[in-house]
Amino acid sequence: MAAVNDVVIKIATVNGTGSASANGLLRKAIFRMGVPVVGKNFFPSNIQGLPTWYEIRVTADGYQARSNRTDLMVAMNAQTYAKDMAEVTSGGWLVYDSTWPRSQLLDREDITVLGIPFSKLCNENFDGVRTRILMKNIAYVGAIAALLDLDLEVITQLLEETFGDKKHLVASNMEAIRIGYDYATENFPCPLEASVMAMDNTKDQVIMDGNTAAALGCVYAGATVGAWYPITPSTSLMDSFRSFCAKYRVDSETDKRTYAIIQAEDELAAIGMVLGASWMGARSFTPTSGPGISLMTEFIGLAYYAEIPAVIFNVQRTGPSTGMPTRTQQADILSCAYASHGDTKHILLFPANPAECFTTAVQSFDLAERLQTPVMVLSDLDIGMNDWMVPEFEWDDEYVPDRGKVLSADDLDQMDKFYRYLDSDGDGIPYRTLPGEHPKGSFFTRGSGHNKLGGYTEDGSEYQEVVDRLLLKWETARTLVPKPEIIYSKDNKAAILTVGSGNGGCKEALDRLASKNIGLNYCRVKAFPFGEEVKGFVEKHEVIYVVEQNRDAQLKTLLMLDIEANPDKLVSLLHYNGMPLNAGFVVDSVLKEMAKACAA
Repeated sequence: MAAVNDVVIKIATVNGTGSASANGLLRKAIFRMGVPVVGKNFFPSNIQGLPTWYEIRVTADGYQARSNRTDLMVAMNAQTYAKDMAEVTSGGWLVYDSTWPRSQLLDREDITVLGIPFSKLCNENFDGVRTRILMKNIAYVGAIAALLDLDLEVITQLLEETFGDKKHLVASNMEAIRIGYDYATENFPCPLEASVMAMDNTKDQVIMDGNTAAALGCVYAGATVGAWYPITPSTSLMDSFRSFCAKYRVDSETDKRTYAIIQAEDELAAIGMVLGASWMGARSFTPTSGPGISLMTEFIGLAYYAEIPAVIFNVQRTGPSTGMPTRTQQADILSCAYASHGDTKHILLFPANPAECFTTAVQSFDLAERLQTPVMVLSDLDIGMNDWMVPEFEWDDEYVPDRGKVLSADDLDQMDKFYRYLDSDGDGIPYRTLPGEHPKGSFFTRGSGHNKLGGYTEDGSEYQEVVDRLLLKWETARTLVPKPEIIYSKDNKAAILTVGSGNGGCKEALDRLASKNIGLNYCRVKAFPFGEEVKGFVEKHEVIYVVEQNRDAQLKTLLMLDIEANPDKLVSLLHYNGMPLNAGFVVDSVLKEMAKACAA
């Protein structure tokens, strides 16, 4: 298995042992060497004691999806040793802690097993149980550095940056790294046939997770109010927003905060607070996941009918019910698109990576205020909590938020009367006011029947006039949401269509299929409702492979409902085991479907 800068490292440890720092150090070192890298964390939903895995994919081509192979397994958890060994790709390597005997029954003739007595080495060189556990993880960093030829100077620099003036921590960590490094170089041929060589392919790139990027986008967009109830995997989004606000949302003269962050008693209260703040004119949002959306649906319906802007980040996880809170999925598409009872349709935005979490956050606030409606950003755990390499963000000081049709006090002063739900421009979007701006403006709203003048009604024709206008506004939204990403390989009639985090695996699959002389066109939808570009793309193809991460083909269903896509040409490729999508699944599924079509 000779490969340079094309290797997948998987590290099996126990949750709560401090392995995250060691794994992050490895990933950062490879990135600092100029080599593209992506990290995927597969962790349990408890606090401590269960198995956890971290996968580092080194890829000179810059692929961002999870790989479907493991070249180098570092099996530090005896509980999962058999499973970890079984995952190693034929021709690969397995590193394990040889302090204790290992059953020979677990050997595989097609892989190389490398035993390193990490516990014994650390027990001999460090004092204290906790210190020894932590240093054992750092020691495997040193061993991997030797096996893959990582630059020790880069690792040293990273430790110095991490610990700053705490020179004793730098020294102890470097001692642990040197222990692992020296044992590997003295006992095994280093580097392995699979190795890492310095490149210059990470210039102007950063490593970031989607939740942090989305939080930064909220700050950039001018959001000042956040309300939420903690839930995996969205909590870190608000944690990051709080951190950014503490730095950038404090008045320099008065030292007073210019933001409000509220941890509510539940998700229902959180969205209620967001709607109240938005009604008063603040840009406000809430991050949540599927169970939170379920609790918020009645208030989401109120926002749709009363036409109150709001932004909701749904970092999707595996359901239904509690499901698997620390696994990823795209199974909230339909529940978000039609959240609440009655006739409702909601704008959905689908970022594909942390860079788009940043830009989509800004777009979501602009769209919510321009259209006076809730906008939901559907990320997922893979995007939200994993480490991605993305281009550096661009911060435009000239950016001006799009507040939409908001009347000023001067505007109201020149009007005889203001009618909150009157469409005077023919686009379905009425004008709004901020409470307190002027006596003529709106101070109250209602979720019950109302007419275009804003008055209460139970008259059927008046009610129908309002909901028909909301449908007109929906068609206006179709022209404003982000356009899809479309790629044509050549003039053919088959294509792949996907959404969100499916992008990385699908694009890599396109390359693999092209190497087999199978050229497919590509469409990644970025928003719902679907624009004319999506509709035209679907119509011009005979076969569309719809790749999504749920069991029930929700994206396919939405295509059929929104643009009346012909179901006969939509072929579902469904990946929903909670693990991030990989290109191998897409390639194998496409080839299987093509073979079926040829045999028919």
